[in-house]
Amino acid sequence: QCPGIEPLCLDLADWDATEAAVGAAGPFELLVNNAAVAMLQPFLEVSRAALDRSFDVNFRAVLHVSQIVARQMIAQGLPGAIVNVSSQASQRALRDHAVYCSTKSALDMLTKVMAMELGPHKIRVNTVNPTVVMTDMGRINWSDPQKSAAMMNRIPLGKFAEVDDVVNSILFLLSDQSAMTTGSSLMVDGGFLVS
Repeated sequence: QCPGIEPLCLDLADWDATEAAVGAAGPFELLVNNAAVAMLQPFLEVSRAALDRSFDVNFRAVLHVSQIVARQMIAQGLPGAIVNVSSQASQRALRDHAVYCSTKSALDMLTKVMAMELGPHKIRVNTVNPTVVMTDMGRINWSDPQKSAAMMNRIPLGKFAEVDDVVNSILFLLSDQSAMTTGSSLMVDGGFLVS
């Protein structure tokens, strides 16, 4: 659908491979960090493997890829925009989500620091924080009405997000229409956090 886009398939936890692949792919003006894993375990059962994998993908990879891309943006001397895909879970405790909530909270704060430090280089950095999104995985994990009812009942708009809801929010934050927005979190949660 987008002939100008060339996908790179790599393990973002592998810093050297990521550095080589992303560094060779630039230069960039825009970046969306959307890779994530959700390894759900009760707090008392959180494993080291789940903790390490979650922070590798949800936090460390974002930091590292953003460093590579931001350095290229600065070297070009052109303005840029970065959007990190976070979650409503960064701001609301969810059962069995101790690690996931923590990685997304860390991502929100990383975004604020990035915005502060990259702003002088005319690079804006924001997050989108969606509720459950009806991707293929979302439909599988949330199609059981009993499971989804508790979450759905806390969303004033009464529905989960569709992919386009998140994409449109990202496009806004990448565009010049949000030229004065940086260090912000755009909630795409149907009002979950106000309920």
